[in-house]
Amino acid sequence: MEQASHAQWKGTTDGTPWMQRTLVRTVARLPLWLVYSGMAIFVVPGYMLFNRQGYLSQYRFFRRRFGHSPLRAFTDVYANHFRFGQVILDRFAIYGGMRFRLVIEGNERFMALTHEPGGFMQVGSHVGNFELAGYMLSQDRKTINALVFGGETGTVMENRVRVFENQNLRLILTDGSMDHVFEMNRALADGEIVSMHGDRVFGSQKTFRCQVLGAEAHLPMGPFILAASREVPLLCTFVMKESLKTYHVYVRELQIDAALQDKGPRVRAAALAQAFADCLTEIVRKYPHQWFNYYDFWNEECT
Repeated sequence: MEQASHAQWKGTTDGTPWMQRTLVRTVARLPLWLVYSGMAIFVVPGYMLFNRQGYLSQYRFFRRRFGHSPLRAFTDVYANHFRFGQVILDRFAIYGGMRFRLVIEGNERFMALTHEPGGFMQVGSHVGNFELAGYMLSQDRKTINALVFGGETGTVMENRVRVFENQNLRLILTDGSMDHVFEMNRALADGEIVSMHGDRVFGSQKTFRCQVLGAEAHLPMGPFILAASREVPLLCTFVMKESLKTYHVYVRELQIDAALQDKGPRVRAAALAQAFADCLTEIVRKYPHQWFNYYDFWNEECT
């Protein structure tokens, strides 16, 4: 168990509030394919040219994790940036009232847990469009408490709150204090759902070393130690873009070896973290262009 810091990414959506409000109106009025086309021609090349850190991290990702040639890795980076642009535009399209088709795999366990008295956790990652699940997967039995970065732009936060109002979902903001930890524990004690990401490390947060895509990487200890110490079920959810208006949602419960069930919380948490890493690896191998961690996820020591 180590401490790690990924300070290379800022975690906010690009653009001024005026630009973001204009984007909401634009996506609501124009065909989605047309907006995608403009983004592919004018925006993606600019990001590849001027966002050197993001370009290099993705280029190394395809070269090291998939063994692609330099030319293929370059085309992969373009496809990745294009997919990321689609995901961002889809979020703004939802702000403007658009709906997407969801093909859901494994949601039976999620719905079964909503009928049980105890709380449970749901963990996602920065692949696909995890946020879209909160916008479109609704149920009225348990409140979902979603941990989100508190430094997002005002336009994004206002639209999130507005869309989430009818989804039985409450936002828990991270602001540098430990208040969110108390709120998450309160939610689980009250039999509610806690939803958060499990693939990025904030500041000097303690981590587990896990195998992700065949190499050692750091995953934050927080989600897994919380689930293990509270002894609540932990689901992982991936929302992957399939076509223009269709997403494929994968919901899986993380399981650990029966021999570890009687071990301490840290041992069980480490096993849960690796189980999540295994699911993440499987999904990314299937959707490599939807890996949206634009920094050196595997530091040089780990690659």
